[in-house]
Amino acid sequence: MSAEQVSGLCEQLVKAVTVIMDPASTQRYRLEALKFCEEFKEKCPICVPCGLKLAEKTQTAIVRHFGLQILEHVVKYRWNNMPRLEKVYLKNNVMGLISSGTQSILEEESHIKDVLSRIVVEMIKREWPQHWPDMLKELDTLSKQGETQTELVMFILLRLAEDVVTFQTLPTQRRRDIQQTLTQNMEKIFSFLLTALQQNVSKYRCMVGAPQEQEVLTTPQKTDLAQEPKAQANCRVGIAALNTLAGYIDWVALSHITADNCKLLEMLCLLLNEPELQVGAAECLLIAVSRKGKLEDRKPLMVLFGDVAMHCILSAAQTADGEGLVEKHYVFLKRLCQVLCALGSQLCALLGSDCDVETPANFGKYLESFLAFTTHPSQFLRSSTQITWGALFRHEVLSHDPLLLAVVPKYLRASMTNLVKVGFPSKADSPSCEYSRFDFDSDEDFNAFFNSFRAQQGEVMRMACRLDPLTGFQMAGEWLKYQLTAPVDTGPMNSKTGEGLCSIFSPSFVQWDAMTFFSESVISQMFRTMDKDEIPVNDGIDLLQLVLNFETKDPLILSCVLTNVSALFPFVTYRPEYLPQVLSKAPRTRAVKNVRRHACSSIIKMCRDYPQLVLPNFEMLYNHVKQLLSNELLLTQMEKCALMEALVLISNQFKDYERQKAFLEELMAPVAGLWLSPEMQRVLSDPEAFISYVGADNKIADPVLEDPSGLNRSRISFCVYTILGVVKRARWPAATEEAKAGGFFLGYLPSGTPMYRNPCTEQVLKLFDNLLALIRTHNNLYMPEMVARLGDTFAKALDMLEVEKNAILGLPQPLLELYDSPVYKTVLERMQGFFCTLYDNCFHILGNAGPSMQQDFYTVEGLATQLLSSAFNNLNNIPDYRLRPMLRVFVKPLVLSCPSEYYETLVCPMLGPLFTYLHMRLSQKWQVINQRSMLCEDDAADDNPESQEMLEEQLVRLLTREVMDLATVCCVSKKGVEQNTTAAVDGDDDEAMATEVTPPANAELTELGKCLMKQEDVCTAVLITAYTSLSWKDTLSCQRTTTQLCWPLLKQVLPGNLLPDAVSWFFTSVLKGLQVHGQHDGCMAALVHLAFQIYEALRPRYGELKAVMEQIPDIQLDSLEQFDSKLLNPTLQKVADKRRKDHFKRLISGCIGKPIGEQFRKEVHIRNLPSLFKKVKPSLETDVLENEDGEGFNVLFEP
Repeated sequence: MSAEQVSGLCEQLVKAVTVIMDPASTQRYRLEALKFCEEFKEKCPICVPCGLKLAEKTQTAIVRHFGLQILEHVVKYRWNNMPRLEKVYLKNNVMGLISSGTQSILEEESHIKDVLSRIVVEMIKREWPQHWPDMLKELDTLSKQGETQTELVMFILLRLAEDVVTFQTLPTQRRRDIQQTLTQNMEKIFSFLLTALQQNVSKYRCMVGAPQEQEVLTTPQKTDLAQEPKAQANCRVGIAALNTLAGYIDWVALSHITADNCKLLEMLCLLLNEPELQVGAAECLLIAVSRKGKLEDRKPLMVLFGDVAMHCILSAAQTADGEGLVEKHYVFLKRLCQVLCALGSQLCALLGSDCDVETPANFGKYLESFLAFTTHPSQFLRSSTQITWGALFRHEVLSHDPLLLAVVPKYLRASMTNLVKVGFPSKADSPSCEYSRFDFDSDEDFNAFFNSFRAQQGEVMRMACRLDPLTGFQMAGEWLKYQLTAPVDTGPMNSKTGEGLCSIFSPSFVQWDAMTFFSESVISQMFRTMDKDEIPVNDGIDLLQLVLNFETKDPLILSCVLTNVSALFPFVTYRPEYLPQVLSKAPRTRAVKNVRRHACSSIIKMCRDYPQLVLPNFEMLYNHVKQLLSNELLLTQMEKCALMEALVLISNQFKDYERQKAFLEELMAPVAGLWLSPEMQRVLSDPEAFISYVGADNKIADPVLEDPSGLNRSRISFCVYTILGVVKRARWPAATEEAKAGGFFLGYLPSGTPMYRNPCTEQVLKLFDNLLALIRTHNNLYMPEMVARLGDTFAKALDMLEVEKNAILGLPQPLLELYDSPVYKTVLERMQGFFCTLYDNCFHILGNAGPSMQQDFYTVEGLATQLLSSAFNNLNNIPDYRLRPMLRVFVKPLVLSCPSEYYETLVCPMLGPLFTYLHMRLSQKWQVINQRSMLCEDDAADDNPESQEMLEEQLVRLLTREVMDLATVCCVSKKGVEQNTTAAVDGDDDEAMATEVTPPANAELTELGKCLMKQEDVCTAVLITAYTSLSWKDTLSCQRTTTQLCWPLLKQVLPGNLLPDAVSWFFTSVLKGLQVHGQHDGCMAALVHLAFQIYEALRPRYGELKAVMEQIPDIQLDSLEQFDSKLLNPTLQKVADKRRKDHFKRLISGCIGKPIGEQFRKEVHIRNLPSLFKKVKPSLETDVLENEDGEGFNVLFEP
């Protein structure tokens, strides 16, 4: 290798790098240049001298960076094959670059510093401490040369800690060696970092402060300018030292952090008032204060409650806040707020434990400063304090502390402000808006944040009210009285304010909304906390009267008024005479749909929670409802049904079967008359007549105002709503004695389950045939010839609602001015809503029928056949978005509530054909998806999140989950499922997946599961669906099915004679699943475990499994033989389960899928060095670094 060769190559490389980085280069030139550079790195034998030449100070920064990249590449990929002398040569030159090969600290580019420190760390990872014992000494020597070198040493130490401890990017043994050696030398490392920090900060302060101190100087400015670069250099080292400390404080022994009388913490506190270093100092402080570990070791952290530390923290916060909203200061404030939160958590952990810690003398000061953050204009800072407030209010010792009790009213007062929803980034109506623009990208973001912040505040307010319930109630009363008398301010113009009504952004509504939330939270807590005798009943009733007498036409404010009535309702239990007034307040609201819905749910809630209270007024309420129902147009269907539901709830209190049955008969008479009329029977059983009756075949000129068939639709809805309300709400008494006395009890089933009769059974079963006819007709609407009959206006009447689409695609709902949306929907939207609700409600009735009517329902003659011919009719044409709710709200509850006596007659005949059909349907859908993804890898349609394909694909995923969930619920006993249910969320939250998933051995089949598995067609359908689903592209479904369903099902059929082909197919299906999902840790662990179970259980009987194993790419056949021989030889002592499983995992590693980012990554191999601690026998698997010249374990890099 001659110097000319190196120079020549370097010239070519410089040209190539220039072409790559020049924006004017053509694509072809750039690619050629890139290829040349990459090939050079991979193949050239003289990389080291070329890299060193390119890295010289005389070259441009881009070229130097490339030269250093070459050296890094050499260390990472060629180190194991380099001769010892070349390693030493490279290491010495790199250290030389740190010593004298870089520009000064202020001039050097940060990417050069970064890559230089990376090279050193890569060498350390391969050689320290065994072959490079003096590494730390060398770094120390370098740092003595000046600021430039000290900063680089800091970068090296930080990068090393990150790679070894934080990211753990190296083999276990090397990691252990390095971490243990770091730990042994930690005292020196900390001492070095602290000294560097202290010295550089002192020099920096000296120079920055020089002109002010030495007023005698004649030319202060000159001195200042001359000192400026030196001061900046010291400051840079200070920042680097803080960043490096942050990388260590997280994991070193706490004793290093608290050593020398907590010197480190003291320094960090003092630096909080140094503008250039304060953010780094706060970061370090936060990490230190957030440390977990033994309580005894954490005790010294209480020094931060001392005078000096508290003063530093508070003065820094005041200064930062006083300088207005500057991003740097705001970031610092957030860190300080987190420091105070973490301090509070430490105090809660230590106080009241065995650590002999007392409430700090400065606790009052701490609370005041913490309250200052809770009242800061930034909504983000306010929300950051909530969890700590909750911990303080809950704490067994602190919650009795007079200082904390004195803060409760102040906290509640602050909450009154914090609950007001202001601070939208797009607005300017509050000081919070300016801060929100830093924290949130959009109003939707802010809205989502604020809703969860408010919920969190509710929790903490309830805790605060436990400590002082009366104060909260008094505040709520004051605020409520104020709002009732305050004039309405609708705010700036929007479409609603023209009518003088509020929108959700109107100042009045925002205040009402906050006040309502506050009063709900504190009043409910007061009733839970205080003794009955202490409750301020008179005050409560006064407030209730004020609210009941308050009149407003504004729908939004009316909604808040209704909530306040509900919140104050418990006072009525003390004064029942107010009940009629409360009940008449609720249903009188005709104004807006949301308010009507609210009024309905309020009445149902009162009757559900306080039925005994309402019972004496039953006749009054019933007559009132009868009057309202007598006029068909006075109430909406929803209101009618809500009032009827409320009556049914109270009738449950009759506790008299005959009386309740007579009442229900009277109540349902109008429904029965309508539902069983000859015209309705014709309409419900004939799809064409149905389409015509509901008006879906019309062409409508004015789609907003004209809706001739609206009344017909509302009649059908009314009937279905009523049947659902009665089936859902009518019940026998919970106490067996009362049920017997009231005539509800019928005896016991053979299994010992008590049997009851429901007073609604007779009425509901009378209407049942027409309900099934409606379901059959509804399913038939999806037949192509029926869809063709829909009128032009209603061509999309059976499509999904926009809201459903957005929910499935995970798109955020737009932040609407709620009442700025058109008051009148188009008739198409109304028709879509009608079909969607009708479909869901029909299946809700069927799902509730079993639990409600029990044996009277399950023994309906030919029920299975009737359901198959109605609910499961024409499934081929039913879209996925309709099939999903059917499985969830009808099939699943029906199966779960069915007693085992009816499995043979009802459940098996129904589930058999259903599972067979679902398997066929899902297989076809996934086949289409897989073909689509193979055909159009780069199709542009995928870039549009709302594209139809994406929606369909997501629906198939959700349907798959629904089907697998149904199979699991039917077949596997709850005991097994609960223990290993991972994140039960709808959404591909891979992070939420547990990584070590081993199904419990006791995941047994249920009685129903066994019954289903006896029937060959069902057994085949369920097994094949479960195992095929493992390779469908839905991680969540794969993980749940693997952990909960696959093994229990297969175990059930093992005793039989399985065909060899079937066994191979099951095993192959799991391996295919690994190919698709192996990149996700949770799925991979579960699938490996399942494959291992199958192989261990079936390999002794089926040699075919070995043949499957032999086809796995890159399998080591000798290792497979070894595994097999141990498995098949029962006399050999069994190896521990974990070791067998690890061996098996290594065998099948060739078929475990990798994430795309790792598929083409060049492997980095770091060899293990001789063990530092115990002598190991050289085994075949351990790599021992042998040097060519036979020196074995000699030191590689001599000092």
